[in-house]
Amino acid sequence: MGYHHLALATRDMAAIHQFYEGILGFELVKVEMGPTPEGGSSKHFFYRMEDDSKFIAFWELHDVPGTENLETSLSKAAGVPRWVNHISFDVTDRDDLERRRQQWLDAGVDVVEIDHNWCHSIYANDPNGTMVEFCLTTGSFTEEDRKLALQALTQNDLADSKPPKLIGMHQAQAK
Repeated sequence: MGYHHLALATRDMAAIHQFYEGILGFELVKVEMGPTPEGGSSKHFFYRMEDDSKFIAFWELHDVPGTENLETSLSKAAGVPRWVNHISFDVTDRDDLERRRQQWLDAGVDVVEIDHNWCHSIYANDPNGTMVEFCLTTGSFTEEDRKLALQALTQNDLADSKPPKLIGMHQAQAK
């Protein structure tokens, strides 16, 4: 079972549209508009990611009580470092990962790249300040991996994981 959509609030729908459709190529396919239960109104924009069962969606809120100081960065709102709360999208292969990295760089977006030893990821920040990841699984999971994960649920004295093979920064060229 997958998820149907992830919905996030934004203050700058034009910037979100440029990032998710203009750069990433997710297609804006639907908007729902109307009053909210608290007062004010909203627009709920849906971007198709693969097919009509997978979307990322954004709320644009207008005069909704309590949203005057809305923080749209998931990690900042939670009071944790930027890398903690993030959105990760899959890619089909290394060429797809490379294509996504180049999309960001061509759009003037800096990219962090990490080979985690079992998956290879690239990261950038969206206009909300939320970290977005494209990730390619490069390894497989063993029964030992599962045993260690289960142990980690109740133990804090386990050895650290093997460090990433690669941590790199790709800076976009100034336009």
